[in-house]
Amino acid sequence: MNNSSENKKEEKVKKKFQELSKTENPKSNIWVHCIRAFVIGGLICDVGQFFYNYLEKFGLPKEEIGTWVSIIMIFIGALLTGIGIYDKLGEYAGAGTVVPITGFSNSIVSPAMEFKKEGFIFGVAAKMFTIAGPVLVYGVGSSVIVGIIYYFINYFK
Repeated sequence: MNNSSENKKEEKVKKKFQELSKTENPKSNIWVHCIRAFVIGGLICDVGQFFYNYLEKFGLPKEEIGTWVSIIMIFIGALLTGIGIYDKLGEYAGAGTVVPITGFSNSIVSPAMEFKKEGFIFGVAAKMFTIAGPVLVYGVGSSVIVGIIYYFINYFK
């Protein structure tokens, strides 16, 4: 009997929690968020395309233009993170700021800035890759595995 009354109390608490969470949970307009992410992410990509076209006019080889555009966009992302603009942009646009290469730059600079008062070695350098580090590790690791598979497929052809 004691177990049954405990179950009833537990069910009552769960039901009350679900009702409370429905009333207190902020309503999210997914369409507005998707449009914001699409527009801001597209604008970031447009900036990258602008630099690509600009460097192409100077006659840089196409193989080098991609490298230079990546460097420029990483610099812009780090600069905007450093002066506090990228975080505000991220609050507004959500995933639209995470996907481009500037989001990668932001994920490296943000933790480094947060821990800068701990010094350059134990603060900036140690915390710089706390977010981006796992991405790099798994990215490099999976590319090595794919490379090995590719090698053996071509070796046995």
